[in-house]
Amino acid sequence: MVDRHDGMMGIWMTSALVVGTIIGAGIFMLPVSLAPLGRNALIGWVVSGIGVLCIAYALAQLSKLGGDGIQANVEREFGPTTAFLVAFAFWVSNWTAQASVAIGTVSALVFISPAFGGQAMIVPLSIASIVLITAVNAMGVRASGRFGVVTVLIKLLPLLAVIWLFLARGAGGGSYEMLAPLPVNFANIAGASALTFFAFTGFEAATAPVGKVRDPGRTIPRALIGGTAFVVLLYLAAGASIQLLLPADLVASSPAPFADALAAQWGRGAASLAALGIAVAAIGCLNGLMLGTGELGYAMALRGDLPKVMAVTRGTNTPIVAQLVGSGLTILLLLANSSRSTASLFTFIILLSTAAVIVVYLVGSLAAWKLAPGRGARAIIAVGILFIAFAAYGTGLEADLWCLVLLAIGVVLRAVVRALSVGRSSTVTVPAALPE
Repeated sequence: MVDRHDGMMGIWMTSALVVGTIIGAGIFMLPVSLAPLGRNALIGWVVSGIGVLCIAYALAQLSKLGGDGIQANVEREFGPTTAFLVAFAFWVSNWTAQASVAIGTVSALVFISPAFGGQAMIVPLSIASIVLITAVNAMGVRASGRFGVVTVLIKLLPLLAVIWLFLARGAGGGSYEMLAPLPVNFANIAGASALTFFAFTGFEAATAPVGKVRDPGRTIPRALIGGTAFVVLLYLAAGASIQLLLPADLVASSPAPFADALAAQWGRGAASLAALGIAVAAIGCLNGLMLGTGELGYAMALRGDLPKVMAVTRGTNTPIVAQLVGSGLTILLLLANSSRSTASLFTFIILLSTAAVIVVYLVGSLAAWKLAPGRGARAIIAVGILFIAFAAYGTGLEADLWCLVLLAIGVVLRAVVRALSVGRSSTVTVPAALPE
């Protein structure tokens, strides 16, 4: 029997990592972009929901190989170079996404108090949130996991409250709002699907921990499929509810549509609580991303792909140096782009992060295709691969090209690190753990 206090994550913490990393601040703001699309938005939720479930299924099949991390699992199928590119793309996606989520955290706090407002405060407060969650992750994977479980429970409340209002209006015989009259066609559905896809990314976080999940061949696949399916159903219900509770023009112009829906029924106090829930959603997502960033940097350092100092751990094998490097890169990204407007900065970072994670989805799905036991499994994975191609198109050429540049930098960095390690083993010996 495994000790409950062995510093490892079980099914609940791993599932919370999946759910918590998917549900960030984005879902609460997405109705603003989707409202003008009318019925296309509802179809878009279904299309992207099916797509991400197929991708999650593919990564679940790959995770049955064990809990050594996605780099080790891809390496078994495609070799060390391809595996490194996947891990490096995953790592880049995480620490860039951390910047966008930190911005989302501060933006949500503005709804609670004007003291958090102002362009000059966005970057400093974003950096403060990164420092805070880095400290949580430095206490170990179980501390991060417990924090994730608590934030998941809190962040679900605004989504469930809106669904409750939707059901209550129908049960009371009330009428729903009309959707925007935009015609349903392929182009509009494609636009809606691209937007909703961004809200679903993050489930891959469960594949990042290295040797820190109990019974990983069983736990990680269950968490991937179960957690992703739960969020898909939740988003379908909440996304449809918010569009039918408020007029389309009001949603499209609202800075906080979920808060507006609750305020219309229960007053401004409820709106403030909803804004707090959005801030918690963002901070919980940031926690999951930072956990993955540290684990990915640690895994690459173990294989000699990144400087071996990033394999230094403390306590229960917590990769403290890799965590600090990831957080430092996020802070540098925020400082380097601090002259951009908040909206422009958020958009640039999220597209770059999405382009990078698409590499993970594609190669992971191709590896799962090789492992698939039969035609049914391959059919599911094939649907996921088609959706990945569609998503790559939706991110745009600029983000895709920047992703290629970052991958090229990764190849050069790996070559330099390995050249400096000539005469040593290709697998780095883990340095002694730092004291608690």
